[in-house]
Amino acid sequence: FVGASTRTQSFKNLHLSCPPMKSSRALEHTFLFLLLSLATCTYSSAFSSVMRMSSTPPSKHTLYDIPVSNNGAKCRLIMYKKGLLESDVKIVSPMEIGGLKCAEYLAMNPQAKMPLLKVEDSGMCIPESDTICRYLISQYADRGPSFQLEDVKSNLIARFHDIYLSPLQGCMYKATPPFAQYGMRKDALKEFRSQMKIIDDMIDNNRDGIYLRGKDVSLADVTLFPTMVFAKYMLPKFEEKEPLPPRINAWFDNMVAQDFDFRRVHDEVYGGIKAWEERGRWNDIWMAGLRDTEPATIFDRILAGDIPATAVVKEDSHLLAFKDIKPAAPAHVLVIPKDRMNLTRLQKSSPEHIEILGRLMVAAGEISRDESLGFGDGARIVVNDGPDGGQEISHLHIHVLGGRKMTWPPG
Repeated sequence: FVGASTRTQSFKNLHLSCPPMKSSRALEHTFLFLLLSLATCTYSSAFSSVMRMSSTPPSKHTLYDIPVSNNGAKCRLIMYKKGLLESDVKIVSPMEIGGLKCAEYLAMNPQAKMPLLKVEDSGMCIPESDTICRYLISQYADRGPSFQLEDVKSNLIARFHDIYLSPLQGCMYKATPPFAQYGMRKDALKEFRSQMKIIDDMIDNNRDGIYLRGKDVSLADVTLFPTMVFAKYMLPKFEEKEPLPPRINAWFDNMVAQDFDFRRVHDEVYGGIKAWEERGRWNDIWMAGLRDTEPATIFDRILAGDIPATAVVKEDSHLLAFKDIKPAAPAHVLVIPKDRMNLTRLQKSSPEHIEILGRLMVAAGEISRDESLGFGDGARIVVNDGPDGGQEISHLHIHVLGGRKMTWPPG
């Protein structure tokens, strides 16, 4: 608008300085003169803009990050709230230098993770989001909010997020386990929800303001919010009708509705999630795009309690072992997973099933050592797979046979 106003004033001045016109020819000459003057003014303005751009000083810091990164979004929220310019921090995608696994990036962060902040004058690289946030808050303490680094509750929420919640987030979007310490997606999702509930209980209902610690934004807000964008839009893919606990959900909605910078980050992260979705990221993920749609079997009825199991030998949250009603040996025990997880047969196994298959085999080994069940020095551990393998029930199960010497080849 400033440029437009200047050009308009120049136009008026020029018009006032022209003598009265007495012919159409003279009017034509004046009009051409005015156009030339306006074009010259516009060119001069554009040239000045280019010169200003070329003289922009280099950035003091480079933040390697992408919009969908929730941990990087913590750092971006600090930047937006403090009004940092590109001369302060320039955001660069790791793909611009070859990706997280390229030699240049690994030299800066051997963990090959985002975000990463490089301090350009010293060459120091800061790879962890919490450390990056605290560095930016300290480095630009004279700008924007303080983020209440002295607030114990804020620090506690941020710490709980980083230690107990964030490491589990992969269960919502990664193709295969492990997810932190969990080898099964179902267990990781359950723990993720449990940790959200713990943080939800930390939030005061009677706080005076829209932020987690009252009227002023805190480190807890910028830490928790981006991960809750993940949870808000990803957990429903796993049939979670109410993905966020009540206090977190109310706070989250307020942030999106009332804080421009949080809305900006929400849109950045959500845009990345939508791009993933359009590329079919969840199509082949167990419990999201992939589900067990095969008919139930007699084992499901046993697990539901509709049919009593014959002499339960071992049971935990993942498996059930019981004696076969038609034993093929003096000792014959079946070991089945409680959640079939689409394992109607062994051929359907995938990396998603590594933990449950291991649990089944460990249980089989323990059972084969139990002399009270009739086992002696060893046992035969069998998985019948499909019609040619003699499988009769479409629910993966292990036969543990013993009590006599086995021969080879089997039937």
